[in-house]
Amino acid sequence: MKLDQDIALALRLADAAGAAIRPHFRSGVAAERKDDASPVTIADREAEEAMRRILKAEVPRDAVIGEEFGDEQGTTGRSWVLDPIDGTVSFICGRPIFGTLIALVVDGFPVLGVIDQPILGERWVGASTRPTTFNGEPVRTRSCRELSAAVLATTGPHYFDDHDGGHFMALAAQTDHRRMMMGGDCYNYGLVASGHVDVVCEAGLNLHDWAALVPVVEGAGGIMCDWNGDPLHSGSDGHVLAIGDSARLEDVAEALACHH
Repeated sequence: MKLDQDIALALRLADAAGAAIRPHFRSGVAAERKDDASPVTIADREAEEAMRRILKAEVPRDAVIGEEFGDEQGTTGRSWVLDPIDGTVSFICGRPIFGTLIALVVDGFPVLGVIDQPILGERWVGASTRPTTFNGEPVRTRSCRELSAAVLATTGPHYFDDHDGGHFMALAAQTDHRRMMMGGDCYNYGLVASGHVDVVCEAGLNLHDWAALVPVVEGAGGIMCDWNGDPLHSGSDGHVLAIGDSARLEDVAEALACHH
């Protein structure tokens, strides 16, 4: 079955990225600034290079879209989307809540996703039509009876512009904001899949930031969409929601919309 082969390949990519990243963790590795002012380290680059080498050898006709080395065109309608270290700031600061993100996108929609945390040895794998697993065991999102009881997570309010920030705070005000979590990047989405967090809300994400997350969250029974509630695809504008209990989708979308 082709999907089994794709999953096996994605897991090999995660292993290779982890092997490249671990020696640099808490090693005082220097960070450079990219053109968009975001930080990057040798670990980001080595991990992506390791994954690209495997893809070039095994699926040379598939496209590759990576955060550090751009796009390589393919001829199959399939794209491997790589973010070697999602959460580089956490990585640089020694917090093991960053992750390697690996997605397979077919005709614009993610069909396979891996979130790998190589320091803690934690791995979520999602694939369409299959239950999401965490270290090989199936996981489920949890039910959330009302928005006021929801645990909300985001990488940080300083990543929103003023307009989006106002909408985010309107949502935050309607959740259990005493338990709101800041920081975490992709790790928060794994926590949604495993039933520990209810909602993640972010803006300004690129395809490599969210493509792997969709199969993981949705395979665990959650929903991922943009702020309007529409499905995410390669043309989405970077406003991303993950909701563990799909019954809360309307509440979340309404709360986001009520800021004026």
